[in-house]
Amino acid sequence: MHKLHRLKEIPSQTAGPFLHIGCVPNQIGLNTLGGIDLGSVLLSKNTKGKRITLTGKVFDGKNIPIRDGMVEIWQADANGIYQTSDTKSDGSDLNFSGWGRSHCDFESGSWIFETIKPGPVMMNNGSWMAPHISFWFVARGVNLGLNTRMYFGDEHFLNEKDPLLQELKDTKRIRTLMARKITENSYEFNIYLQGENETIFFEI
Repeated sequence: MHKLHRLKEIPSQTAGPFLHIGCVPNQIGLNTLGGIDLGSVLLSKNTKGKRITLTGKVFDGKNIPIRDGMVEIWQADANGIYQTSDTKSDGSDLNFSGWGRSHCDFESGSWIFETIKPGPVMMNNGSWMAPHISFWFVARGVNLGLNTRMYFGDEHFLNEKDPLLQELKDTKRIRTLMARKITENSYEFNIYLQGENETIFFEI
């Protein structure tokens, strides 16, 4: 029997020098897709739920903002339901995509999303996950995407009961997953790749 050698990655799964050309072409002046990059709009005028603005930066090991990266998010709608391929039966909000993509600004390193605050998500075993948003980050030099979660720092009661947060052994680092409330409708979430504030990343 021949032993199979599994390849860890292929070019289409990595973030190489053509990251912006392929994913956020309008950032570098390529006026494509009608001037709107794929994933830049999550909402429509009929989207249900509380609208919020998410902002943040991704910092490297020297605490310097990364300015050529890309962030993607995936989240449930206001009722805690993820949109699936069968949108007619899953009960999700058809006016909300649930997935977004934003680039890090070339000067400040900031990214931004206009979205809605997700509701608690029920798991298959009947337990509830606190409102959260999944994040995926890539950049030149970060070829394999990094996965993490953002929870809302003002949802103390629900966060304490979240199954994933309860499983984390290093409880002091849970703070790295918490977004800071700036105003009634805005939150800030910074991601740190290394250092004492290093964000918790997950293998998926």
